[in-house]
Amino acid sequence: MPSKNTKQPILVTGSAGFIGSHVTRRLLADGHRVVGLDNLNDYYDPKLKIARLERFRNDTGYTHITGDLADRDLIETVFDQHRPERVVHLAAQAGVRYAAENPHVYVSSNVTGTLHILEGCRQHGSKHLVFASTSSVYGANTQMPFSEHAGTEHPLTLYAATKKANEMMAHSYAHLYGIPSTGLRFFTVYGPWGRPDMALFLFTKAILAGEPIKVFNHGQHKRSFTYVDDIVEGIVRILDKPPESNPDWQSDRPDPATSGVAPYRIFNIGNEQTVELLRYIEVLEQELGKKAEMEMLPLQPGDVPDTEADVAELSQATGHRPEVSVEEGVKNFVSWYKSYYKV
Repeated sequence: MPSKNTKQPILVTGSAGFIGSHVTRRLLADGHRVVGLDNLNDYYDPKLKIARLERFRNDTGYTHITGDLADRDLIETVFDQHRPERVVHLAAQAGVRYAAENPHVYVSSNVTGTLHILEGCRQHGSKHLVFASTSSVYGANTQMPFSEHAGTEHPLTLYAATKKANEMMAHSYAHLYGIPSTGLRFFTVYGPWGRPDMALFLFTKAILAGEPIKVFNHGQHKRSFTYVDDIVEGIVRILDKPPESNPDWQSDRPDPATSGVAPYRIFNIGNEQTVELLRYIEVLEQELGKKAEMEMLPLQPGDVPDTEADVAELSQATGHRPEVSVEEGVKNFVSWYKSYYKV
């Protein structure tokens, strides 16, 4: 768990987001001061983002800033005023398919925005930057389970490409300026307070309304569905473990997960137990007490048939291995959904 630091807060970008709000709440509960940054955009209903914030906005340890990562002057001001020693960078334009229609938004938020965070860390000597990456970077790679030590040179979507760019940018800053940087590749995160554009949310809403759900790849692809609490646990544990350069790294056989010239590390964070989409839907049906009407569709452009997380490295580094089952996780989501929407 991150050691308490009463002098300088932890900066969490995307603090009103799905994962960011859970991380912020956990850090506050552990006694940390947190500065949260979020632009509260309307990619999905801002009311949900505000409701997430309300769970901790009045905590005396929390300071909220509404603003955009792409606003260079704002990010400089945030670092100047609050001087965070540690940064959890989760803000990004999310959504794989949305990128095909709005590519410039992704580059502005995910690339330019991350550059501004890296510059803030450089100017103020941050002790550790933990940033969100994604299993999507594995792209055309089909060797399972996905290992951090495998190549990720063939992303299939612009979203994945921007996240791969973040990893490379972080490495360059770690090398040039000694900023310890850890990238976490998230695998299909779900749970209470989730995003309305994600499958579990869409399925729940449609099934309750008696509407058909779109089931891509005829429901046959498998995913490392990862419950949000497991993601949070990994983040807070790794936050206190800034990476060092790898003394065994070989430049003629470079390991993508580590570096011999920079304090840099990449970890997968996902549930190793893969679940077929049809089983995921079956669990949801059981919790809702209602059968889904399914519209079977082919695999979508940019989607991969399967994902499977190898988290041996994360477990070795933190002692944590995501293990919440879909049965437990979906049950918790449905309970939250019914409460929040007064179903």
